[in-house]
Amino acid sequence: MKDYIEERAMNIANYIIENNATVRQTAKEFGISKSTVHKDVTERLGQINPSLAAEARKVLDVNKSERHIRGGMATREKYLHQHGG
Repeated sequence: MKDYIEERAMNIANYIIENNATVRQTAKEFGISKSTVHKDVTERLGQINPSLAAEARKVLDVNKSERHIRGGMATREKYLHQHGG
């Protein structure tokens, strides 16, 4: 069981880095919760591959800092489509 979790943590980190993915996108892709994604990257992967964990963390931090922009764009898109913009 432990091997599976470690492998998943590595796969998650690689997915985040390769796709510049958000926690939400990653959770959806792997069929797990956002908190599991977070825990895998920060805690589990930090113990087995600290450099990979740090790299994935960097991507997640950038995405987190930009999330308010994406949220605003999504709301704008929704509004434009509803009102024939």
